[in-house]
Amino acid sequence: MGYAVAQVGELEGAFLKRARERLGATAFGVNVMALPPGTEWFEHTHERQDELYFVHAGRAGLRVAGDTLELGPGALLHVEARTPRQLWNAGDSDLVVLMIGGCEGYVGRDGQLVNPERDLARRQAAAEGDLDAIRRLA
Repeated sequence: MGYAVAQVGELEGAFLKRARERLGATAFGVNVMALPPGTEWFEHTHERQDELYFVHAGRAGLRVAGDTLELGPGALLHVEARTPRQLWNAGDSDLVVLMIGGCEGYVGRDGQLVNPERDLARRQAAAEGDLDAIRRLA
């Protein structure tokens, strides 16, 4: 199959929700951390894979390479594999963080339009940040 859909609440795991297997992802690891207020995860590193953290909801406290950070919804954080990191819920509501891990680097911008006749003008409008044109050309 060319795609898969999952709901966070349906994923296995109490706090670390395993998404990779459920989605069939093979090019990268993907999990969701769901921590109630006052919950702290353990400090760790990785042997090979970098991690990208995306804070979806709540306030994330992090210790990264000795620095203490607090990140809110919409924040992104990249951590290299061997860099020590620890995550905790720094807020009063549930913390939900999407975590993506990978190794071996970037393959380049390799996206191709399926239907250039229909979508080329919209892609150009998007590159220029022209929301009106994107809507008009939809």
